[in-house]
Amino acid sequence: MLIRSILHSAVMTDIGHAWSALGGDPALLPRVSTVVREGALQGRLPVRELARACVGACALAAAELGARRAGLPDVPGVRVDDGAVAAAFVSERHLLVDGRAPVTFAPLSRFWRTADGWVRTHANYPHHRARLLDALGVPKDVAAVEAALAERSSREVEEAVYAAGGLAVALRTPKEWAEHEQGALVAGRPLIERERLDSTHARVLAPADATSTPLLPAAGLRVLDLTRVVAGPVATRTLALLGADVLRVDPPRLPELPDQHADTGFGKRSTTLDLVVGRHAFEELLGTADVVVTGYRPGALDRFGLSARALAERRPGVVVAQLSAWGGYGPWGTRRGFDSLVQVATGIATVEGSVEQPGALPAQALDHGTGYLLAAAVLRALTEQSYEGGSRVVRLALARTARWLVDGGGAGGVEGAPYEGPGPWLAEADSGLGRLRYALSPVSFEGGPADWARPPGPWGADAPRWS
Repeated sequence: MLIRSILHSAVMTDIGHAWSALGGDPALLPRVSTVVREGALQGRLPVRELARACVGACALAAAELGARRAGLPDVPGVRVDDGAVAAAFVSERHLLVDGRAPVTFAPLSRFWRTADGWVRTHANYPHHRARLLDALGVPKDVAAVEAALAERSSREVEEAVYAAGGLAVALRTPKEWAEHEQGALVAGRPLIERERLDSTHARVLAPADATSTPLLPAAGLRVLDLTRVVAGPVATRTLALLGADVLRVDPPRLPELPDQHADTGFGKRSTTLDLVVGRHAFEELLGTADVVVTGYRPGALDRFGLSARALAERRPGVVVAQLSAWGGYGPWGTRRGFDSLVQVATGIATVEGSVEQPGALPAQALDHGTGYLLAAAVLRALTEQSYEGGSRVVRLALARTARWLVDGGGAGGVEGAPYEGPGPWLAEADSGLGRLRYALSPVSFEGGPADWARPPGPWGADAPRWS
C-alpha cells in the first residue's frame, strides 16, 4: 500500500505541475488516475513523465470544461494510460496510408559534423532545403553538403543558414544553452503564459446535454487553425476530437507535407486562403470564431492584423493561442524552429547522445507535449471565460517545454506494468486519402470521445467557410 501511495504521489506531482501552470484548481487533481507502463518512451531524460503530465493536464481541462457546460456536479474522472500516450507521441510513425509508411525526415534533415563539433539541419520543406543549399553554396547533394559543413564551425553555419532563411542549429550542452541569452530568457518565463486582454463580458457557452454520449466539451466552438508541422496541429487535432469545428487555413503556395497532414488532420477540414487577396473571406471566418490558434514564428502574422490584441479588437471574447519554437522575445524570438532543432540547441541531444554522436528523444516529445499543453490552455481559457469574461491569449514555446524536461520534467523512476507495444491504441479508417492506420488520442475522460468524428481529407480541399 505504501509503495502504491508513493507511486501515485510521484505521478500526480508531474501532472500537478502542468495543471498549476494552466491555472487549474488543485482540488481537481484527484479526478486523475494513471496506468503506468515501464518501458514506454524510454530515454535518459524523463520523457514518459513529461508526456503523461501534458496529456493528463489536457484531459483534466477537457473534463472540467465538459462538466461546466453540462452542469455536472462533479468533474468526470480522467484516465491517463502510458501506453496510449506512448503511441500518440509517435503517431507519425504508426501512420499507414494504404499500407505505405510515411516519409518523416528528408535526406538533408540530419546531424552533420562541422570543423568544431555538430550541427543539425531541417530541410523537409522545399523552400527550407533551397535556402540551406544557397547558404552553403552547394548543389542538392548529401556529399557536397557534408564537405561544405566540415570546413566551417557550428556557430558560423548556424548564423549563415539563419541569415539565408534556412534552418540549422549548433549542438550545445544544457549548460551552454543556460548561459545563452535566449536560453536565460526562456528559463525566466512560465511554462504557459496566460493573459487576459480586455474586460469583455463572459461568453455564454451553449449548455451541453449531460445525458448525451459522448460528452464533447468543445462542441459548437469554432477554431481557426493557422498552424503547421506538428505541435500546433496536434493541439487543434485534440480540440477537434473534443467536438470543435476546426478549419485549418494554409497559404495556397505553401502546401503541407502530405503525410504530416494525414497524421494531424483528423477531425478537421482544410482550406487555403491568401490573407491579402482573401482578406474579406478571412474576416468573415474570424467574425464567428471562438478560438484562433497560430503556429508561425512570432510576428510573421502581425502584418495581416493577426496579433492577439488586433484579433481581440475585431472579435471581442476570442481566445488566441500562440505557439513558437524559441519564445516570442530575445535574440531568437523571430527565428524559425522545429522540435529536432530545439533538442539540439537546449542540450537534449547531448544528454541523449554519446561521445561519438548526438542523440534524440524517443519521440518528438517537445512537439507533442507542447501541443497537448496548448490545447489544455485553450480549454482552461474557455472555462475561465465562462466565469470571468475577457478575451484571452495563451503562449507556449517548445524551448520552454524543453527546459522543463531538462530540469527534470517529471518524477522519474516510477515502475509499472510493462509496455508491450501500441497495438491496443491503433485504429483504422477509410478516408479521402486512402485506408489509414493511425494512433488514437490519449486524451480520455469518463463519458468522453474515443475517436475522431471524421478522418482527414485532402489538403486544402474545403471551402473557406464554417461547416
